[in-house]
Amino acid sequence: MQYFDTHAHLGLIYDDPIEQLMVIQEARQIGVSRFMSICNNLHDFQQVYKNLRSSESVYFAVGVSPVEVQTPGRDWIQIIEQSVRLPHVIAIGEIGLDYFRSSGNKKSQIELFISQLDMAAKFNLPVIIHNRAAGRDVLDVLKDRLPARGGVLHCYSENAEYAKKALHLNLYFSFAGNLTYKNAKNLHETIDVLPLDRILIESESPFMVPAEHRGKRNMPKYLPITARCLARMLNMDEEAVGQQLWENSNRFFGLPPA
Repeated sequence: MQYFDTHAHLGLIYDDPIEQLMVIQEARQIGVSRFMSICNNLHDFQQVYKNLRSSESVYFAVGVSPVEVQTPGRDWIQIIEQSVRLPHVIAIGEIGLDYFRSSGNKKSQIELFISQLDMAAKFNLPVIIHNRAAGRDVLDVLKDRLPARGGVLHCYSENAEYAKKALHLNLYFSFAGNLTYKNAKNLHETIDVLPLDRILIESESPFMVPAEHRGKRNMPKYLPITARCLARMLNMDEEAVGQQLWENSNRFFGLPPA
């Protein structure tokens, strides 16, 4: 069985490039065959890309997150447009809205979000979407500006009713280790309304560690725990669910199944 970690902040787990490669190797030993490295900021993207570009199993997303809206750097557009031409850079992200942290004002966040959605459309790339306490505005923007390749609502945290509305758009729904939390009722109810072919999983490492490893730094090697939890919720065979998740992930990112 193969898994695709569709969202991992590899640059935040360890700074050292050898340790980053060891994280990947440990996960590969238990079936995590592909990784989407998410940049924390543009400097982080450039350094992690340099560290991991030799690994054929790692792909990259580049973008300015909403919490960086006040400090994207003067050349952020140029950096993104140059970066998306690099090998294995296959998505724009993470981008979106974050009203919980009050980074900048809502207007500036929305403008940054729209600018990057338009860049994704220009380069025909999918988008990885961050949403925290901004659900209504995220959907309102996506209704008008979601690029043709679609997007994924990463580390999904809204409820089932929100998911029903989002299903009308070309969106996938990605679940992290918080799916395993007993009190995550909104996520458990959301699983019941989603078609399996629109679901992805992610480690969101080093954050959102699965319940059985709480207190530890999250790692991509814990990803199968989330897959097993999902299979139990769906009352389905774990291998069948794993195969569908693998197909979904590769379809979303436009990759051939390995």
